[in-house]
Amino acid sequence: MRTTLTLDPDVAAALEAMRKKRRLSLKEAVNQALRDGLRPARKASAKSSPFRTRKVDHGRPLIGSLDDIAGVLSIVEDEELK
Repeated sequence: MRTTLTLDPDVAAALEAMRKKRRLSLKEAVNQALRDGLRPARKASAKSSPFRTRKVDHGRPLIGSLDDIAGVLSIVEDEELK
């Protein structure tokens, strides 16, 4: 992929030093620096475990059976069950 890249002066200097030390082209130096920088992020995302919700026991409901919708509504609305 061909793109234009604007580097901060300190990054450009570090990249130039790396390029000269390793005898790389600018393209090779940029690609290597990006690979080195992205590697920890890839490892971190691969290691993360799925989110788990803890179970909590709230005890028995204060209203009898929640399956009896009419009964629950009657209690909540403070009416007698008909």
